[in-house]
Amino acid sequence: MKLSKIIVTALLCCGSLALNAQEREVDRITAIVDNGVVLKSDVTEVINRVKRNALAQGQTLPSDSALHTQALERLILTNIQLQLAQRMGLQISDAQLDDTIRNIAQSENLSLEAFRQKITEDEGDYERFRERLREEIITGEVVRANVQRRIYINPKEVDTLMKIMEEQGAVSEQYNLGHILIAIPNQATNEAIQDAKDRATKTLELLREGSDFKRIAIASSSGSKALEGGDLGWMNINEMPTLFSEAIRGRKKSDIIGPLRSGAGFHILTIFDIRGENVAEIQEVNSRHILIKPSIILSEERARSMLTEFVTKLRTGDADFAELAKEYSEDPGSKLNGGELGWSDTSIFVPAFRDTLNRLEPNEISEPFRTEHGWHITQVLGKRTIDATADKKREQIYRMIFNRRFNEESESFLRELRNEAHIEVMSGN
Repeated sequence: MKLSKIIVTALLCCGSLALNAQEREVDRITAIVDNGVVLKSDVTEVINRVKRNALAQGQTLPSDSALHTQALERLILTNIQLQLAQRMGLQISDAQLDDTIRNIAQSENLSLEAFRQKITEDEGDYERFRERLREEIITGEVVRANVQRRIYINPKEVDTLMKIMEEQGAVSEQYNLGHILIAIPNQATNEAIQDAKDRATKTLELLREGSDFKRIAIASSSGSKALEGGDLGWMNINEMPTLFSEAIRGRKKSDIIGPLRSGAGFHILTIFDIRGENVAEIQEVNSRHILIKPSIILSEERARSMLTEFVTKLRTGDADFAELAKEYSEDPGSKLNGGELGWSDTSIFVPAFRDTLNRLEPNEISEPFRTEHGWHITQVLGKRTIDATADKKREQIYRMIFNRRFNEESESFLRELRNEAHIEVMSGN
């Protein structure tokens, strides 16, 4: 009997050791990044997500080896940015994250519970989705905070572009671009530059012979959107990097363009789609809001519950919005006006506020939502489409130039971060 117990105990111990060994195998370190690490399970998660998205879109993919390389590079760069965010003291609270998720769910016309169920069905782990979204918001803020101060726009540039666009009838086009970057290493030798050029030429040949652009981008591109198939999204020609805008001017949908040389390497572009855009019209919203700022004395939950109480009273007619704003709002710019913000292009507001205004119907009052300024409720008083005045046109053109510079500087900033980091990829990974 004692012998049986010893055997059982030994088997249990062996099973436990085998299980621990398996866990260590799954979670072994794939790369050391400054003071952080990338785990094998992280890489596997990214690869599986790319495969799920590709299957849903009917997109073919390159080899698992190519996917592993791209996933590891994405995680290395994310890790560097998250460490920088920590040094900057940049955090996204659970309340801010919950509000972002609420906005995403509402934009898809889903309740929070339905959205959670959808994410669980699609990805299997809702909590991991939350943390990945938090990381995406943080890395976006890291880039924004560090890149914005690099950008200066001379008023003469705005005048020049405004004149050009007026000659075009203030109508421009937006392009959905695909991008492949064959990178040149930092301080590259002539041989390395020639090798990159040869690879770019070979890539161009494959594309012109009919190879799938997104598949090649996932396999070969060093661009920040490689795992998205190189899809840069929709951009006005005046928002994209100058190198790109000059190259695609006059080109047609599906054209393959390049290689284009820059300091980063050799670029190959395609035009997935083109659509018209009337920049002479601007959507404006007349709104008002109440802002409550959490503090040491006033908790996040209390700030939110105060606004929830206000919403209930406003919807039943037991309170007046303007009076509540004058008494409680902590926005000095609108408090005395009953919270009124006047007619504004919603793009001037922070994303959570902008998205809320865009979603609301006239006279509708929002649920409480969080921005970096605090907790808000807002009411849309009216919406209108107007012809852009000269000032509005200047603002819009300024934003186009800013977006172009931001796109260019963002790539440079991320390359600099990557080049300055200590990165050690483990052998056998």
